[in-house]
Amino acid sequence: MKQKTSKTLAKRLVITKTGKLLKRKGGQDHFNSRESGKVTRNKRRDLSVHKAYVRTLKSLINA
Repeated sequence: MKQKTSKTLAKRLVITKTGKLLKRKGGQDHFNSRESGKVTRNKRRDLSVHKAYVRTLKSLINA
């Protein structure tokens, strides 16, 4: 059988034109006022997924 796309991962990850996988930082919903400005600024950025997971995640998204 053909593998189905993992919809949960497809919504959370973005594949760039160069093939990198990007994800959002966790913990952005609430309780952000207690955190320092440095942490808040860092949460605005997207992170690239670690190299060890890229192959597996791409197969789950592009299935």
